[in-house]
Amino acid sequence: MNKKILIFGIILSALMISSCVKDLDVTPEDPTKILAGNLGDDPQYMKMALGKIYASFIISGQGANGGDDIAASDGNFFTTMRALWNLQEITTDEAICAWGDVGIADLNTQTWSPSNPFLTALYQRLALSITYANDFIKNAQDNTDPDVVKYVAEARFLRALAYSWAIDLFGQFPFTTEADGVGKFFPEIGTRAEIFNYIETELIDIENTLGEPRFSYPQADQAAAWMLLARLYLNAEVYTGTARWNDCKIYCDKVINGGQYSLADDYRQNFSADNDGRHNPEMIFAWEQDGTNVQGYVGTTFIIESSSDATYIRAEDFHGLTSNTNWNGNRARVQFLDLMVDTLATYGNVPIPSDDPTFAQSPDNRVFLRTKKAKDIPSPSASGDYGIGVYKFTARNSDGTLPATYNTAYACTDFPVFRLADAYMMRAEALFRTGGAANIDAAVTDINRIRERAYGNTDGNITAAGLSLDFLIEERGREFYYEAQRRTDLVRFGKFTGGSYLWQWKGGAFNGASTSDHLDIFPIPGDELAANPNYNGLNNPGY
Repeated sequence: MNKKILIFGIILSALMISSCVKDLDVTPEDPTKILAGNLGDDPQYMKMALGKIYASFIISGQGANGGDDIAASDGNFFTTMRALWNLQEITTDEAICAWGDVGIADLNTQTWSPSNPFLTALYQRLALSITYANDFIKNAQDNTDPDVVKYVAEARFLRALAYSWAIDLFGQFPFTTEADGVGKFFPEIGTRAEIFNYIETELIDIENTLGEPRFSYPQADQAAAWMLLARLYLNAEVYTGTARWNDCKIYCDKVINGGQYSLADDYRQNFSADNDGRHNPEMIFAWEQDGTNVQGYVGTTFIIESSSDATYIRAEDFHGLTSNTNWNGNRARVQFLDLMVDTLATYGNVPIPSDDPTFAQSPDNRVFLRTKKAKDIPSPSASGDYGIGVYKFTARNSDGTLPATYNTAYACTDFPVFRLADAYMMRAEALFRTGGAANIDAAVTDINRIRERAYGNTDGNITAAGLSLDFLIEERGREFYYEAQRRTDLVRFGKFTGGSYLWQWKGGAFNGASTSDHLDIFPIPGDELAANPNYNGLNNPGY
């Protein structure tokens, strides 16, 4: 991911990626640049070009002096994982951002419009990764070298992953494959169900071509494909109208029963600098960050710094970062504290004591929260000193030491996409929704495996009588907070919009307000709608 290459001769300018993609310049500018015309000259070129596709999800670009693949006033601001995190987290109970940047307030209060810049950025970024993958596959698919065959399968996985986020967020999306080439045309628009079916077919087709589980972290392997299929099936009813619970269970079984992964002994290791799959038995697939070759205020560096402040959660003290620290933006809303910490059980019928600001008395070891100036946030744009601080991610190793590739400004902590705990939690939900005493008992076993790690013993174990849909969505919040999953989970449980679950400043009201269910899908960005006539000027319903 540290190679500085110009891939495929694609030249991007301005913040927009036009729906009409430019013709490719396939003539190499010089021998050090990898373009479509010389991709096959050296086998290493293909691996380097594949690395570019991986990198497109986590950093802004690899041009001269770190130039952005999509030109913007702040390329870090509009990278895939940073924009995705914002859409998945600050639109929910888990986070709210104090910054005044255009588009932030709309996400904080579920009042966005098609002009929100984070929607535009993520839409374009996903389309860019898909374009990179399409052209790589077209140029490499006839190569019979065993390594290259795997590279093509990995590129197809990455394309499927991008499409899965696209349909989750936007529903319909421009649909292209390697068969379309890259040139001047308006992509056809695929429906949510059509692209769902395509992703499913692709992943099943490459399942046995990808490397075996743990073959070469951080490259995508069979287990990564199984996890993506499981997550696709988990949300199938939302995407297609037809539930696929048993299919979700089948692919979770493949991961769990394969014997290659186990839960990390320490929950925090999943969010520390030694969380990578070389040291952490739980990590299945992640975007690698190492502080040296992956530099930028993106991914876990962004999460750490945006959640730190000069008074309550100093990055220097909590995380080990000392340069450009304490941005004081993101924190959780009080309703998420109630979900994470049973204050009645922990403290009795008294206020949280001032001598326990980090909830050390909580028996759940997943609680990495801190009280700030006040639990309540007086306005959506109030200082980050208000609310519930979150310090789940850290730039230190899980034992508190600094990593070998430590950088004062950039975290070496990988951004987790799939980890084993999610296989257990997805299987538990699929079993519970399928119903039947045996399935519910099996679901309880899976959940208790997660909770025993969290509590360090069986004190937090539940019984079949205590398992419900409400418990499942709350437990997913406790296990996966700040991992860019919350919005998708709340949508699946019918709690993202509407009035069944309210949190502070949802709908723009202090106590929360019911919102329209059309917000379960984001709008197609206005500029993109206008650029591609195949949309026929029609946005998603309600926009």
